[in-house]
Amino acid sequence: MEIYLLRSSSQLLLPSFTNPNRRFNLNNKSLKLRCSVAGGPTIGSTKIEGGGGTTVTADCVIVGGGISGLCIAQALVTKHPEAAPNLIVTEAKDRVGGNIITREENGFLWEEGPNSFQPSDPMLTMVVDSGLKDDLVLGDPTAPRFVLWNGKLRPVPGKLSDLPFFDLMSIGGKIRAGFGALGIRPSPPGREESVEEFVRRNLGDEVFERLIEPFCSGVYAGDPSKLSMKAAFGKVWKLEQNGGSIIGGTIKAIQERKNAPKTERDPRLPKPKGQTVGSFRKGLTMLPEAISARLGSKVKLSWKLSSITKLESGGYNLTYETPDGVVSVQSKSVVMTVPSHVASSLLRPLSESAANALSKLYYPPVAAVSISYPKESIRTECLIDGELKGFGQLHPRTQGVETLGTIYSSSLFPNRAPLGRVLLLNYIGGATNTGILSKSEGELVEAVDRDLRKMLIKPNSTDPLKLGVRVWPQAIPQFLVGHFDLLDTAKSSLTSSGHEGLFLGGNYVAGVALGRCVEGAYETATEVDKFMSQYTYK
Repeated sequence: MEIYLLRSSSQLLLPSFTNPNRRFNLNNKSLKLRCSVAGGPTIGSTKIEGGGGTTVTADCVIVGGGISGLCIAQALVTKHPEAAPNLIVTEAKDRVGGNIITREENGFLWEEGPNSFQPSDPMLTMVVDSGLKDDLVLGDPTAPRFVLWNGKLRPVPGKLSDLPFFDLMSIGGKIRAGFGALGIRPSPPGREESVEEFVRRNLGDEVFERLIEPFCSGVYAGDPSKLSMKAAFGKVWKLEQNGGSIIGGTIKAIQERKNAPKTERDPRLPKPKGQTVGSFRKGLTMLPEAISARLGSKVKLSWKLSSITKLESGGYNLTYETPDGVVSVQSKSVVMTVPSHVASSLLRPLSESAANALSKLYYPPVAAVSISYPKESIRTECLIDGELKGFGQLHPRTQGVETLGTIYSSSLFPNRAPLGRVLLLNYIGGATNTGILSKSEGELVEAVDRDLRKMLIKPNSTDPLKLGVRVWPQAIPQFLVGHFDLLDTAKSSLTSSGHEGLFLGGNYVAGVALGRCVEGAYETATEVDKFMSQYTYK
C-alpha cells in the first residue's frame, strides 16, 4: 500500500536594473548590480534595501519548498545550469519537505506523510545527485502484499505464475478478467471514464472490488467512482487506447521499447532487484534536507508569499513577509508548487479563470496513525517463518473496516523499531470518510486498533503504543473525471492573459506518488529552461 501526501509552499521575484557593474550607495548600503537582459528586465543578484523594504532579483523563483519545489530547483542546477543560475526557493514554513515528515523516538523511526517511493531512474538520479546513494534502503522485492477479503488477509499475485493459484479471486472472476484484458469486453463509451467504469468494463467486477478499489484507497485515499482512469492511472488507460485492449497495448508497448534507440543508463545509479520500494536510512526526510543543504542560501524559510504581480517591463514581482520584514523579489520566471487551493488565491489577481479552475480541485482529509505492538501480538496465521513479513495490507470499503490500509514499517525497512516490537503505519480517512476530522487522536488510534484486531492482531493483545497521529485536513489531490480539463484551463488561461514564464507544478500536476513528483520536477525544469533560453545573459 502506498499513500502519498505531498505539497509545497511559497516564493517571489524582483524589478529590473540597467548599468551592470555600476556601484550604488543607498541608505549607506553598498551593493553591486550585475547581469542585463537584452529587450527585457535585468535579472541578477541585485539587492536593494531602503525604507520600503528589501528588493532582490532572480532568474527563477520556485514557490514552495516541498519535494516538488526542491527537486525542480535541483533539476535546474544539475540539468540546466545556464537556465536560471540565480534561483530562489521560498517556503512559508520554517522547514523544507512539505508533507514529508519523519519522526524518531525511543528506537522507533516512522513516517507521518508519504512512506516510500518507487525507485525509478529519475528518482534514483535525484537520490544520487543529492548525495544519498549510500543512505538508500530498498524493500524486499518478494515481500507480499495483502488484501482483506471475507475476514482473511489474502496475498496479491506478485508475478504471472501466481495468477492461477491466488485465492483473492474466484475462477470465474479470473476468466472474466483474462477475456477482458484480451479485448473481449464492451467497447469504450466514447467519454472520459471513472476508474470504476473502466475496470468493471475491461476486467470485471471482482478485479475492481477486490484489487482496484482498495488500491485506489491506498494511493489516492479516493473514491474510484469519481477518480478519472485517464488522469489517475494514465499508463493503463493508454494501453487500451494504443492497442485496442490491455493485452494488445502491452504487446505494442513492448515492441516499441524493443525498437526504440537504446540509451545508456547512468552508471552512477543503483540497480534495484525486482519490483520494490525505497526509502533512506533515516527516513524520507533525508531527501528534502539533503537537497536543501546543497541549494544552501537559495532556500528561504518562513517566507510567506502575500502577492504576485506582473511587471510592465516583463517578469513578475513577488512580495513576501519574512522574518526580516517585507521583501520583494523580481524574476523573469516563477514556478508555483504550492497546493492548488493556495495557488488559486495567489493567482486570482492575475487570472480569474485560472484561479477558478484551480479552486475546483479536491483534497480529502487523511490521518497517518503510527502504533506499535509486541511481536507476540501478531496472529499466528499472519506470520511467515515466525515473522511478520510483507509490505502491508489494503482494506476494501466493503469489508467493514474503517482503516484504508496498513504498512508493515518494521518489516519493510531496517531499524524502524526496537527488537521485539512491530511498527505499523496506518492510514484512515479519505474521500469516503471525511468524518475523521471530528475525531480526537485517541479515537483514531482506537478505530485503527479495533480494525487490526479483526485480522492481524490477536483480540486479547495489550493496547498498542501510540507513536504519532498526524491528521492532514487537505491531504491528497483527487484526479477526478475532468481533472485534465481543469488543469488545461488553468494553464491556458495564464498563457492567454499574457503570463508567460509562470508555471504550475506539484503533485496535482505531475501525480500524487513521490516518484511522479520527482519525474514531474525534471519535466518542469525542462519547461523553464526552454522559456529562459529565449533570453541572452551577459
